[in-house]
Amino acid sequence: MLLAYVYWNTAGFLARQTDEAVQAEITGLAEQYAQGGLPLLVQTVIQRSRDPGQGLYLLLDPAGRVLAGNLDGRPAATPGADRWIDFAYHRRTLDGTTELKSARARVFLLPEGFYLLVGRDVQERREIEKLITNALIWAIGLTIALGLAGGLFMSRNMLARVDDINRSSRDIMQGDLSQRLPIAGTGDELDQLARNLNAMLDQIEALMIGMRQVTDNVAHDLRSPLNRLRNRLEVTLMQDSSPEEYRHALERTIAEADSLLTTFNALLMIARAEAGSLRESMTPVDAAAVISDSAELYEPVAEEQGLGLDVEGTPGLHVRGNRELLAQAMANLLDNAIKHGKPVTPGVEPTIRVTAREDGAGQVLLSVADHGAGIPAEKRGHVLERFVRLEASRNTPGSGLGLSLVAAVARLHGGQIRLEDNNPGLKVVISLPALAR
Repeated sequence: MLLAYVYWNTAGFLARQTDEAVQAEITGLAEQYAQGGLPLLVQTVIQRSRDPGQGLYLLLDPAGRVLAGNLDGRPAATPGADRWIDFAYHRRTLDGTTELKSARARVFLLPEGFYLLVGRDVQERREIEKLITNALIWAIGLTIALGLAGGLFMSRNMLARVDDINRSSRDIMQGDLSQRLPIAGTGDELDQLARNLNAMLDQIEALMIGMRQVTDNVAHDLRSPLNRLRNRLEVTLMQDSSPEEYRHALERTIAEADSLLTTFNALLMIARAEAGSLRESMTPVDAAAVISDSAELYEPVAEEQGLGLDVEGTPGLHVRGNRELLAQAMANLLDNAIKHGKPVTPGVEPTIRVTAREDGAGQVLLSVADHGAGIPAEKRGHVLERFVRLEASRNTPGSGLGLSLVAAVARLHGGQIRLEDNNPGLKVVISLPALAR
């Protein structure tokens, strides 16, 4: 369409230029005819016919004899309603030969039967139009060829990449979750789609691995308590015991069952947090109030273990979250700090420091720091997994789900958890987006 417009505009301009030149000649001759009649018109046509330009003139009497002009005779072409004609004529060259030319003219019948033709030689214009037409035909052909070649190349390249994506998808559907969609590195839409799908596959693979680990850990960690529970009940039933012994056995059984229920409740809370089902219940929460309430709850327990609690919270720090989950996360951190935060280095004050502050980058930092043995840097990522306990003997009460729940709560609130060195001891920091004031 663009090339057709170029042709129409160029050829049309040339045609309009020719017609305007002829019309200007006609206007001039009409003025001469009006002033001096036929004699002045004949004289003017004779003068203009001597000009070696491209003007064509012919003036005939009623009998068809040439009175003036540079044409040998009347063209055979029949004029249209607008009196324009296109015709061919013979023109002498400088060497005396003649050549066939194209012309465009307008004819008039004057009073008393006189005939006037005014026109222009359009041979050069026709040749220019022919050149333009040929050039545009070649341009259209080249455009179509390049378009087809480019389209074929792009489609083959696109289909090849789609085939690679389909092949990888089939491998993934067959169970190979380690497969990833290929990325060509061009940064186009397919690369962006592949990156997003690969990120989704990473998440799915991590969840699947987590499910397998949870299944294995549940089977490992809960089998022993269930066996102890059953054996205790079986031994109690096999022997004659006093009511006090039966009561003691039942109390131990209830305590064991409470421990199992605590483990299952922790697993359920982690699952709910990771599923994001509690986002709808989020409201503005005062971070300083959360750490203050949690510290107040655990302060008697810390004193029994010979530890002090130092609480420092900046008032007015608000986050959007679930207060119950945030309180449970802080409770888990305080419980771990009380269990493992006794100083192992002489001269270190037995204090657990709990803080809530803003870091200046739009994040609220909730931290619990102790001066205990700490966690080696290479194991800090591992302890955030479910049922992971660094204590090989597992003599300390717990299920290994505390930090897993804290990490899940942080992710639910759009934040993250960091385990840092407290020199000595461990410092756990929960970073949450601050609510705009």
